[in-house]
Amino acid sequence: MKGKLAFSKAGHDKGKLYLVIREEGNRVWLSDGKTRGVLAPKGKNRKHIQPAGWGFSEEEVDSFQENPAWADNRIREAIDRFCCDGSRREKEAEKEKRQSK
Repeated sequence: MKGKLAFSKAGHDKGKLYLVIREEGNRVWLSDGKTRGVLAPKGKNRKHIQPAGWGFSEEEVDSFQENPAWADNRIREAIDRFCCDGSRREKEAEKEKRQSK
């Protein structure tokens, strides 16, 4: 699961998208590249996240520690790209629906 995007299923951050940057037993450490960067990841129980199925290779995630600012930027871009692809399709469908009326 390391390197994959995942949604939070429980807690005050329910529904938020993170990148899994580390795993230990039943715990995972998550980063969003903004409030929770690579150097200060959020710890969460594995059962409280839902994998989104897209992300980085484990080797890429391991290299994030070498340049945390760059890594946080890459994480933000990946989350934005993942989120925007779905919302962009929805907006285009709505636009087509309005134009056909």
